[in-house]
Amino acid sequence: MKKPKLVLATVLPYLLIAIGIIGLIAAFVITDEKIKILQDPNYKPSCSLNPVISCGSVMQSKQASFFGFPNSFIGLAAFPMVATVGIAMLAGATFKRWFWLCLNLGTLLGVVFVHYLFFQSVYRIHALCPYCIAVWIVTITSFIYVTLYNLQTGVITVKGRLKKQVSFIQRHHGDILAVWLLLIFGLILHHFWYYFSTLL
Repeated sequence: MKKPKLVLATVLPYLLIAIGIIGLIAAFVITDEKIKILQDPNYKPSCSLNPVISCGSVMQSKQASFFGFPNSFIGLAAFPMVATVGIAMLAGATFKRWFWLCLNLGTLLGVVFVHYLFFQSVYRIHALCPYCIAVWIVTITSFIYVTLYNLQTGVITVKGRLKKQVSFIQRHHGDILAVWLLLIFGLILHHFWYYFSTLL
């Protein structure tokens, strides 16, 4: 296996720890607010600020329990694992190829799921949850950089013309992340412009 580029190999543990902590905090707050709503249907979540930024609307939707239990439970389980991987890397731990592939698959499934939730939140529920948006951001970030790390270390191998695309990703990973997130926020702004325009 090829030795990873020093910068990403050094930064990735800290990035995974940060992602794990941010994601866990967001998942914990969502879960706590969900429990309070279940205890008191009249409870107004702290992040329900207006008709658009309305966590209560999101949390009480059927999409908020896609697998039959609150989606935030997934975050409570997954994000500590992500942070643990980062801590283990700082301690000098190394992992087998299958482990990195499983982690990459997990982040990929996470990205697919958060985009489903993005679509449901914006175009079906017509409300946003700031803590959910935080989860979207860290999930997308984890997918990009775990994938990049696996490409650089040879965990994921590419041949032929794909090498050019991989080289492009390695050079412009920050730009890719920025454009990805700007596209999401652009779609949000476009859809809710009828409300945001009244604030100007």
